[in-house]
Amino acid sequence: MRNIRLVLVGLRLQVKMLSRSSFNGILGILYPLFFATVAFFVFQAGAKDALPFAALGAAVMGIWSATSTSAGSAMQRERWHGTLELLVAAPSPFSLVMLPMTIAMSALGLYSMGATLLWGRVLFGIHVTVEHPLLFVLAVVVTVISIGLFGFLMAVSFVRYRASWALGNLFEYPVWLICGFLVTVDHFPEWVQKIAWTLAPYWGMNAIREAATGGTPLPDAGMCAALGLVYLSFGIAISDAMLNAARKRATLALT
Repeated sequence: MRNIRLVLVGLRLQVKMLSRSSFNGILGILYPLFFATVAFFVFQAGAKDALPFAALGAAVMGIWSATSTSAGSAMQRERWHGTLELLVAAPSPFSLVMLPMTIAMSALGLYSMGATLLWGRVLFGIHVTVEHPLLFVLAVVVTVISIGLFGFLMAVSFVRYRASWALGNLFEYPVWLICGFLVTVDHFPEWVQKIAWTLAPYWGMNAIREAATGGTPLPDAGMCAALGLVYLSFGIAISDAMLNAARKRATLALT
């Protein structure tokens, strides 16, 4: 219970801090709307019947975009601010201190999701009907948490690279494609499809669409949650190894 409370309190504080950033706020408003508009124009010109498909994909794109670049440089920012040493020295496990940061980033992406769906309805007349509202909400929550866990893995994996923000940005567009946000994975070679099966956003996207169209989202949501736990396990192992190496060399601020 103590660890759960730590994560929840940290999540609340991180959401407050991120929501007060004018830079992130402006990007959070304009960035998803820009890409959603491009996607809507593309589908409107070629396949108008697929616009609801594009609307849901563009909505989840906003969650992923809010997480990928920011999460990749999460630990680097703590180093720049001079707070990384304090977080490591805290009595709580370091992974539980870092975890709320990336989950908060993906949670703020919920605004992007709502804004994208509203943008598509008002400007393009796209009506997205949800056949199973409760399962839809469940699929969205599982997707947000799993993407946050994916961001946690990225944060601890990229910390040794001074341009970690660029690595996070590098992952943004390929994940859009191979996770089927705008294009079905069937259009890609088989080896690309196998990569998509290891990514939680792919299964989360499938679960959200299944819930919206009246399908069965639970298997896809379960797979998304399972991969999120895998990311969490790898992230904890990598963060522990990184901290042990930094302590031995006394180079935490330089790692």
